[in-house]
Amino acid sequence: MNIAEWLTAAKADAGARGLPELIPMLDGLAQATERLRAADWNDHADQDPIDSVGSNGVDVAQGKPAV
Repeated sequence: MNIAEWLTAAKADAGARGLPELIPMLDGLAQATERLRAADWNDHADQDPIDSVGSNGVDVAQGKPAV
């Protein structure tokens, strides 16, 4: 399930429960989640952060030189 699918389901659920005031908050949560996931500092969950610096000195998760 992606964010758009979750948002559609969450909005439908809020509507079915008679809670339309939740819809703007759900929109905000979805936007914030998308922005956080798109951030360039976001580590890859499939990599061990301890082991994230490769032998060439590049941070594997970030694709940038390790500091």
